[in-house]
Amino acid sequence: MIKHGRNRAVIEKVMPEINKGLFSARAFPGESIHVEAHAYADGHDEITVMLYYRHESSKQWESSGMSLRWNDEWTGSFKAEKEGRYIYRVSAWVDGYKTWKNGLLKKAGAGQALEVEFKIGAEILKGIIKRVQVKKDIEELEKAFAAFLKGGSSALEFVNSGVIEAISVKYPDPELVSDYDRELRVNVEPPRTGFSAWYEIFPRSCAKEEGVHGTFKDAEAWLPVIKELGFDVVYFPPIHPIGVKGRKGRNNTLKPAPGDPGSPWAVQNHKEIHPQLGTTVDFEEFVKAAKKLRIDTALDIAFQCSPDHVYITEHPEWFKWRTDGTIQYAENPPKKYEDIVPFNFENDNWQELWDELVSVFIFWAEKGVRIFRVDNPHTKPFGFWEYALKKVKERYPGTIFLAEAFTRPKIMHMLAKTGFNQSYTYFTWRNTKQEIEGYVNELVHAESRWFFTPNFWPNTPDILHEYLQKGGRPAHVIRLVLAATLSSNYGIYGGAFITIDNEPFPGKEENNNNEKYQLKNWDLRQEGSIFDEVKRINAIRRENPALQTTWNTRFYYASNDNVIFYIKADEEKKNIIMTAVNLDPHNKQAAVVHVPAAD
Repeated sequence: MIKHGRNRAVIEKVMPEINKGLFSARAFPGESIHVEAHAYADGHDEITVMLYYRHESSKQWESSGMSLRWNDEWTGSFKAEKEGRYIYRVSAWVDGYKTWKNGLLKKAGAGQALEVEFKIGAEILKGIIKRVQVKKDIEELEKAFAAFLKGGSSALEFVNSGVIEAISVKYPDPELVSDYDRELRVNVEPPRTGFSAWYEIFPRSCAKEEGVHGTFKDAEAWLPVIKELGFDVVYFPPIHPIGVKGRKGRNNTLKPAPGDPGSPWAVQNHKEIHPQLGTTVDFEEFVKAAKKLRIDTALDIAFQCSPDHVYITEHPEWFKWRTDGTIQYAENPPKKYEDIVPFNFENDNWQELWDELVSVFIFWAEKGVRIFRVDNPHTKPFGFWEYALKKVKERYPGTIFLAEAFTRPKIMHMLAKTGFNQSYTYFTWRNTKQEIEGYVNELVHAESRWFFTPNFWPNTPDILHEYLQKGGRPAHVIRLVLAATLSSNYGIYGGAFITIDNEPFPGKEENNNNEKYQLKNWDLRQEGSIFDEVKRINAIRRENPALQTTWNTRFYYASNDNVIFYIKADEEKKNIIMTAVNLDPHNKQAAVVHVPAAD
């Protein structure tokens, strides 16, 4: 921003900048924040562009010089050392010393006389010395000043040493400095946000006996197995009482049989536990037992109600009512969800509704939950999420929210901007080489890289892609490897995926005899399962830092369209992982791949 008549430098653009600074960028501890700026000035004088940054807990700005990449585009970086918010800004100015220095070196190279030039340089140093505040820096500049007055080789040595330039950028003439018109922010989030492996399990299906409703104690007995497999997040679908009114039977039928448990997403009370699962104490003990194994518990929060939810009786104004006096249940024509009633976020008592829903998160956070998977967040207002997630994180810093949002890209992106730390993605539907490369390149290289953190899921209780249906065991291994090595965050709906339960419901992209509507009994080590493959791939992820970030994925040439080849390396290039995957689950494939000599 031009603030003085002597300002000549212009800063047009700084990246990352999310919605003109309205939202924060996102990073993880130890990650380098790469900043770009478009900066220039009139004429042929040299400019200096500086990046300033500080953690919100510090009042002291640190600085780093930015380098000209090309065409007035500058780059710089700083290291995000710890969690919390960093603030960064960019300044630029026409640099008299740098302009003089470059001219001097050109004349020296041409063999021209330099006596007058050094005297001009001495005058420039006098101006810099007046602004210097540190005694050691003054002494260095005074030595250079004396050498410039004498001229000769000693003066040229000072110029080439870079000492003067390093000092001068700390004390620019304030009347020459142009500042970008806003300070920007980057939130450095908990490490689990950037690197995690999720295992989805229905606690009601954890009983040892088939047909018996499982409990939290039964689920606790599964924790050593989940730990052995290498997962660090165990994710529960909703654990609340399930509505009776409108309850669905097996495979989503409208006529449940006696004993059908119903869908956990038909929530009857958001602050209670299904009585057959156990007590609140049982749940808290599960969370503690998981934590001892370094496994975090993630809980599904579905802001929707069964038709017999307590909210409908106590707050009918929070819902939509049809002209015939019946409540409006959820619909996505032609699909109908008779066991679910959505909230009406446009009701006049919206603030009361918002605060009550925030209290749901707080209720479970008080029980030890720090990770929430949120069901269908794209069907609720963005303003609500910005309000709710901020409230929860203020009270429980480090809380992580995963958005289950299979919707349009811009909506998924806005949810991330409002505070969702991770998001489901289109990975499930990207299966060819061209689809995978195009999608991952978009995630890694587009602006969304700074706020949208992907979590790759090959399957969910709602989604069984045709690739898995028809590809069998090889397809499951392929999708496992892709999800776990392309993205630093991935998850599986565990029992069905590991045991290759891939029988589709006729005409649908989901499992037949779906666990959403009935109890299941899983034997993860049964013949033909991919238990060992899952265990091995998670071990490889833990052992290799290159696989613990998504942003370093680079694709390289493979001569066969059925083979995809990519390389990932950590920042120091000490750990490099090359991965080649046969995308054809039915046939062996061969390819020539190009491995770069250096990158």
